Amino acid sequence: MDVVSIAQPQLSEGAALDVNEVHRAHGAFVWATLQRLGGRPSDLDDLYQETLLVVHRRGGSYDPTAPLRPWLYGICVRVVAGWKRRAHVRREELRAAVPEAVGGSTPEDDAARRDAQVILLACLDEMDLERRAVFVMFEIDELPCDQIAEMIGVPVGTVYSRLHAARDEFRRVATRWQRRHAGATR
Repeated sequence: MDVVSIAQPQLSEGAALDVNEVHRAHGAFVWATLQRLGGRPSDLDDLYQETLLVVHRRGGSYDPTAPLRPWLYGICVRVVAGWKRRAHVRREELRAAVPEAVGGSTPEDDAARRDAQVILLACLDEMDLERRAVFVMFEIDELPCDQIAEMIGVPVGTVYSRLHAARDEFRRVATRWQRRHAGATR
C-alpha cells in the first residue's frame, strides 16, 4: 500500500489544524507509522485516536510553513513510546474468529510462520523506536530511503545512518534473543 500522499491541509496563518482534514489526508500515513513503531493490532484504534487528540490539542502550535508529515511522525513516536511505558499494555491478541489456514500450508507451516512473527516482533520491540521505524519502512515495507526521509522529515543521509544503526541493533537483539531461548527450542 502506498501511504505517501502529498496532500497537505491548507491553513491560514495562525489557524489550527482541522483534525478531520488531517484524518482524511494523512490517516493512512499515521496508521502505518503507528504499526511500524510497534503498535499492536489490538491497540491501533486507541493509538490512532490518541494521536488525533494530540493533533487537536497541539494543532494551533503547528507551523503551516513546515511539512506536516514529520510533525505527525513525531507525535506518533511520542504516543507509541508513552503507550509502551504504561502498565496497561496488553500482550494478548483478541480475535473475533479463529484465523483461517493459509492456502496449501500445513498446521506445522502455520505454526512455524506464527513463531517467526512472534520472534520478529519481540526483537523489534526491543529496538529504539526511531531506528525501528526506519528499519521496518526499509526492510519490511520496502520503501526507498529518499521516500522515508521525506516522510519523517530528515535528510536522506540521516535515514542511511539510522538504517545502518538499526541493522546493527537488530542483529544484536536477535543474537540476544537466540541466546536467551536456545535451551527452550531444543
